[in-house]
Amino acid sequence: MTIDRMPRDKGSEVHGIFQKIAGYYDRMNWVMTLGRHEKWCREVAARVAPPAGGQLLDLATGTGVIALAAARRYPTATVTGADFSEEMLRRARTKPGANRVRWQHADATDLPFEDESFDGITEGYLLRNVSDLDTVLREQHRVLKPGGRMVILETCPPSGITKPVMNWGVRTVVPLLGQMVARDRSSYSYLESSTLAFESPQQIARMLKELGFKDIGWRKKFFGTNVILWATKSR
Repeated sequence: MTIDRMPRDKGSEVHGIFQKIAGYYDRMNWVMTLGRHEKWCREVAARVAPPAGGQLLDLATGTGVIALAAARRYPTATVTGADFSEEMLRRARTKPGANRVRWQHADATDLPFEDESFDGITEGYLLRNVSDLDTVLREQHRVLKPGGRMVILETCPPSGITKPVMNWGVRTVVPLLGQMVARDRSSYSYLESSTLAFESPQQIARMLKELGFKDIGWRKKFFGTNVILWATKSR
């Protein structure tokens, strides 16, 4: 579970949070998921499956974990890692293999790419951090080629019989870990609130279907607090 992307200007507020947490972002992701985060990112990369020599976009790339996993898995593909946090991108560019990815500053609500530019799109923890979810999904649909696949890694509000326990855990443990590991309780309190308030996988799937996606599915992770969703743009 991570935070890559309130009243007032949510975009400016979230941008400020990600600029601030970039230095301990990877460490907190590892701690909060008990080391599972990179495995999930590799699964996202595996599921997008662009064609040989294809174009792949990783949105909300953060420090580039998904983008770098995709570049390793698909050596003939061109991978673009895009994020609105300049500091996150700076950190991504310092990682091993970073020269195999095209890093680009971009706003997910107004992507600087032509229609049908990409054979696949991946993203990690973007959707819960935007103020206009419909616009962000429409932009991804616009730049994705017909038949291309989108794969999403997101947090998931707890449900079922474990919901009371998991709600308590998210509300209590996440801000506490932020204080202990990163000395930053306030940023991770935002993570707690954005996770519990976010849409269910069923709701996201319905939005994707209305936009013209098909073959939609998802798999929950980590006691139902995270989810990987996938969908294919209709031809």
